[in-house]
Amino acid sequence: MKIKHVFFDLDRTLWDFEKNSEVALFELHDNFELAKHAITPEQFVKKYKAINNNYWKRYRKGYCTKEELRVGRFKDSFTALGIDLAQENHLHEAGDFYISRAPYQKELFPNTLETLSTLKEWGIKKHIITNGFSEAQYIKLTNCGLIDYFDVIVCSDEFGQNKPHPSIFEHALQSAGAKAHESLMIGDDLHVDVLGAQAVGIEGVLFDPEENFTQRNGVLKISDLEELPDLVMNF
Repeated sequence: MKIKHVFFDLDRTLWDFEKNSEVALFELHDNFELAKHAITPEQFVKKYKAINNNYWKRYRKGYCTKEELRVGRFKDSFTALGIDLAQENHLHEAGDFYISRAPYQKELFPNTLETLSTLKEWGIKKHIITNGFSEAQYIKLTNCGLIDYFDVIVCSDEFGQNKPHPSIFEHALQSAGAKAHESLMIGDDLHVDVLGAQAVGIEGVLFDPEENFTQRNGVLKISDLEELPDLVMNF
C-alpha cells in the first residue's frame, strides 16, 4: 500500500462534537436555571452554537485568545438571549462547567473503532492533528478508548499554530516520521483540514456525514468512516 500514515482530525470527525456538546449544554441550562429566564434548552443551544462557531473561526485566525473564547462565547450567548449573568459572576463558572462536562461524553461517529482497528491490523500508523485545546482533547481520547490507536497527537495550542497553517502539518509529519506522499489527512473542514493538508503535499479526505458539501474537483470525500479503509487500500 502507498499510504503508511493517516492523520485524523478529532472533533466532528471521530468524536461527535455536536451530540456531545449538546448533552453538556443541556446540563448547563439546568444547572444555571436558564428556564427562569424563559429560555428553553433548544433556544440556548441554537444561540450558543452560532456564537461558538464564530469564536472558533476568530481563534483559528489568531483574533482571540483561548481564554477569550472560553468566556466570551457564553457571555455573548447570554447577552443575545437577554440573560444578565455577568453581574452574578457566572461567566467563568459557565465556561468551567462546560469544560468539566463536554470532554467526558463518549459519542463517536459510526464505525470509528472498527475503522481504526482495521487500519491498525494493516500496519498503518494513525495520528491526530487537532485545533482543540489539549487538556480537553486528551480527556476525549482517553475516555472514549481511542488514545491507544494513535502514535502522534498534535494539539494546536501546544504547538503554537492552528490548522490550516502549513507548519502544524509539517510538524506532525516530522513527529510521525512520515512522508507527505505516503500520508492522508481526514477531517470535516474543507479549508482547515483538507486544503490545509494538501498545501504541504498530504492527500486530504473530507469527512461529510451529512453530505453538505458538493463534490469539488481534486477533493476526496466520504460520508461514513467505514469507507476509509477501501480508499486507503486503493491508493
